[in-house]
Amino acid sequence: MVQQLRRVAGDARWDDERLSLVFSALGDPIRRDIVARLADRDETLTELAAPYGITVQAVAKHLRVLTDAGLVTRPADTYRKPVHLEAEVFDLMTKWIERYRRQAEERYRRLDDVLAAMPDEPHRPPVTATKATTATTATAARTATTSRTEPGAPS
Repeated sequence: MVQQLRRVAGDARWDDERLSLVFSALGDPIRRDIVARLADRDETLTELAAPYGITVQAVAKHLRVLTDAGLVTRPADTYRKPVHLEAEVFDLMTKWIERYRRQAEERYRRLDDVLAAMPDEPHRPPVTATKATTATTATAARTATTSRTEPGAPS
């Protein structure tokens, strides 16, 4: 699959498919940890499997996913020969992330401009009578009228 993708390198569809493979591969915490370890130094399959509570075969499957995504290259004998991290894939990811980071920054800059142009005092809309406040006011007036006693009236 990776070789098929490499045939159309530079094509936008290739970039999209490759990014999907890469982000999918990095969706697993063990694979992310393997990538982090390979960023420091190349390791054999046996060395990569050592810290995990899973079989060497399970780690080999994780390496297969990373290989299919183009993140690592594996020699035929991964038990004795080290697995290598391919840094070029990170350039593709960085370009993709950078494009959207710039767009988000531009949106925040425009929001900052709008907020800076706003007056310091908050705008308060005028208070208008609503049915609820009118009804409450009328009820309060009736209550006040009926609770008052007339002079000379019996209490």
